[in-house]
Amino acid sequence: MKYSFIDLPDYKALNDDEMRERARQFYQEIKRRRTVRDFSDRPVSREVIEQCLLAAGTAPNGANLQPWHFVAVTDPEIKREIRLAAEEEEREFYENRATDEWLEALAPLGTDQHKPFLERAPYLIAIFGESYKPLDDGAKRKNYYVQESVGIACGFLITALHQAGLATLTHTPSPMKFLNRILGRPAHERPFLLLVVGYPEADAKVPDISKKDLDEISTFL
Repeated sequence: MKYSFIDLPDYKALNDDEMRERARQFYQEIKRRRTVRDFSDRPVSREVIEQCLLAAGTAPNGANLQPWHFVAVTDPEIKREIRLAAEEEEREFYENRATDEWLEALAPLGTDQHKPFLERAPYLIAIFGESYKPLDDGAKRKNYYVQESVGIACGFLITALHQAGLATLTHTPSPMKFLNRILGRPAHERPFLLLVVGYPEADAKVPDISKKDLDEISTFL
């Protein structure tokens, strides 16, 4: 396929003051985002989720092949099945797979194998990376930079959901192949992330943590 090229659409040049103010405002907004484990069962509008998924789908990706698929789950029985499978893997992790060093790092956050939010939150969004695309003639078209592309799309999605007023939790039980089975996804799709989405409980608590300073996370040359 050969693309035609068009003029860059809708680009608006800003002066330095506007750029600084927008950058400052965005940082002030996004730093309010927190991972939440105490979710309300208050319903979320499907239209909100749809718009956030469309935003995720605008993410840059390898060769514009868009190697992702999002499965948005609200069905209580499916959420229950996901919870049971995830807790089984998490139990194995905490009891047998995790090193003492890893468990020590997790201890201050108070996490364990119990994941009630997987049933209580109104939405679970399973994100899959597509290693290739099956073609009608039985051939396979390879996708490129799948992990990087899907990771960026997840960042867009989390940011869009925050901007819409929703809370999220990134959940990555390992392995996650049970998501293919439960959600009926094909073998060429690999689970990347399970995103828990909804409103926080009125009395939700989060760890009192801080983020690294700029000079700890960046270098200017």
